[in-house]
Amino acid sequence: MENSKICIIGAGIGGLSAAIRLAAEGHPVDVYEANDYPGGKLTEIQIEDYRFDAGPSLFTMPSYIEDLFSLAGKNMKDYFAYDRLDIICHYFWEDGTRLKAYSDAEDFATEVEKVLGVPAVEITNILAASAQKYHLTGTTFLEKSLHKPGTWFSAEVARSLTQIPMLTGAVFKSMHQDNERRLSHPKLIQLFDRFATYNGSNPYKAPGMLNIIPHFEHNIGAFFPRDGMHQITRALYQLAVDLGVKFHFNQAVDKIEVVEKKAVGIRIKDLTIGYGRVISNMDVFPTYKKLLADQSQPHRTLSQPRSTSALIFYWGIKKEFKELGLHNILFSKNYQKEFATLEANQIDEDPTVYINISKKRVKADAPEGCENWFTMINVPANKGQDWESLIVQAREHIIEKISRTLHVNLKDLIVCESILDPRSIESKTASYQGALYGTNSNNVFAAFLRHPNFTNKIKHLYFCGGSVHPGGGIPLCLLSARIVSELIQES
Repeated sequence: MENSKICIIGAGIGGLSAAIRLAAEGHPVDVYEANDYPGGKLTEIQIEDYRFDAGPSLFTMPSYIEDLFSLAGKNMKDYFAYDRLDIICHYFWEDGTRLKAYSDAEDFATEVEKVLGVPAVEITNILAASAQKYHLTGTTFLEKSLHKPGTWFSAEVARSLTQIPMLTGAVFKSMHQDNERRLSHPKLIQLFDRFATYNGSNPYKAPGMLNIIPHFEHNIGAFFPRDGMHQITRALYQLAVDLGVKFHFNQAVDKIEVVEKKAVGIRIKDLTIGYGRVISNMDVFPTYKKLLADQSQPHRTLSQPRSTSALIFYWGIKKEFKELGLHNILFSKNYQKEFATLEANQIDEDPTVYINISKKRVKADAPEGCENWFTMINVPANKGQDWESLIVQAREHIIEKISRTLHVNLKDLIVCESILDPRSIESKTASYQGALYGTNSNNVFAAFLRHPNFTNKIKHLYFCGGSVHPGGGIPLCLLSARIVSELIQES
């Protein structure tokens, strides 16, 4: 009789979601996690009296999480609550321009017209175009396995193929070129180009189809858990436990056991444990290089260029800034130069700075009169750069930029600090080279070059998480788990 137990390697969001889905379907599930906590990148840290969400800070597509509670037959309100944001992001340029991206499309369009003098219809049109891209291709490219023939023989795909002429510009132009032909103001182009960073890509190279991303944020909405982003991890972990999933923390898997081209279990040190199915929520690169070192390697997939990483300064700030919101972007003066510098594996001296302040929504996250700043810039993946020197320089440039933009002496306001860089991202999360999203999407064929959620070479082995199809970020990790669950149910 075939072993029905399922092993999941890694308790990141993809692993937690897969565990919930499979447990709800009646499978016994064990999850092995090298760290002593669940969540992967979606964790939290405490520095003195300041709490920080350590990883992903933007919450979109809550319906994907709601699906998990519905599938489990649980009331989500017993675990998790969230609110829709009225203002998604505050944008700043050093010439003094400030723009609020309202969640309501009409309000956003009105704000753009007032601040930039751009006709409101430009916003209406570009958000409609983003929605069109999603409705024509989203179900196929995000919610299904691109590597199963059955995906391509459906009414949805047939309908999408008839619309290809409408998408020609998006397919064969870069994101920047696609935005440039739709938008008349350079600041607005820069604003929409930045969505390439949501999967660690370069808007001057990534295909225009990635302009699907604004649809999630501006047409569907941006949200925030009432107790901070880490509440997502806590809720999903508790749901999994309540469904009977067994977690094994501080248990790093050393090998996936393969017999006659079939995954049959895992090895931890000298202990071999048998399973009927094995799912890796670990970055696909170390999964092959470490856990499947004796198996055939998908060299073409593993050699794809990595996405960008991040340099994050967690700062306790002894001041409150009324002009800042939950999400804030301080743009660089020369966006194209910034990305060219990233491609050269260096950090531009004028990087775009993202500041997330959960204190704006969760008052307990910082003392009275203070704020907790998650201050991040995009940086290249770790290729052996002199990070100690780069971090010192970047810190100075970031502080100077924020000080100029907000007219303060920021250095005197920082009361505590912790730093996360590509090296520590790799060591804490096993993300190869510290790349946040696996491979980048700077190629029209990038979606097909990502590793599938399964492999034809090893039966009963599956993959979920940000380094495989459909990509990185909370929503896509949740979708990867759904795809894996469906594949297992069909097998």
